[in-house]
This record gives sequence, structure tokens and C-alpha cells, in this order.
Amino acid sequence: MSKKVAIIASNGSLFDAYKVFNIATAAAASEAEVEIFFTFDGLNLIHKEAYKNLSVPEGREHLVEAFKEQNTPTIPELVAMSQELGIKFIACQLTMDVMGLEIDEFVAGTEVAGAASFVHYATKADMSLTF
Repeated sequence: MSKKVAIIASNGSLFDAYKVFNIATAAAASEAEVEIFFTFDGLNLIHKEAYKNLSVPEGREHLVEAFKEQNTPTIPELVAMSQELGIKFIACQLTMDVMGLEIDEFVAGTEVAGAASFVHYATKADMSLTF
């Protein structure tokens, strides 16, 4: 029986993306079933345009170059790796409605569901994380 990991992504900066996808891919590579629920600014992490140019916290701009020097995958590459590992992306229906977003604005394979659906998954998870 595989472990289940539930992740809530509610923040949308470059560093948030690295946190979410680093933990998610590590868990999936360890044969865990992983589901990420993207809500509010976290939707930027899977938005077809926004995820290419995520904000960097003020005073931390120098780290962007450090990521490149360390051959760290880009966020689009991490999204693709996540999908290849079978990580499930869930966009929050309520947040999409409030922000006037449509499913076709997100990376392929993204599903839409309400918080109750994610909570149902999370209650059966071995680990729940929020970023």
C-alpha cells in the first residue's frame, strides 16, 4: 500500500513553487501518491503564463542566478516532472470562480474540484503539507 501525500499550494512566488514541487516530486519518486490542491495565489504555479515568470521576494533576487548555477530545473520543467511522476494537480473551483479563471488557462492535466474533495483525500493521507 503506497503512502499518500496531500499538499495545499496557496502562495504563488518562485520560492513557493520550488518548495511545493521539490517536496511533491521527492514524495512521488519515493512511490507516494501525491495530490496538490492549488488555491488563491497558488494557482500561479500551474497557470500557463504565470508559472513562467513567478515573483521573487524582495532582497532575494540573487538566488535566481544561484538556481541556474546549480542546474536547478525551471518551474515549467518541475511541473512536467511532476506530471510524469503521476502527481495530481487540482485547481480550486471557488478560487477560479472568484478570480474569473477557466480550466484552459492551466497546464494540461489539471483537474478542478472544490475544497471538500481535497479534504476527503487529505483525511486519508499519511502526510498533509501547506505552502
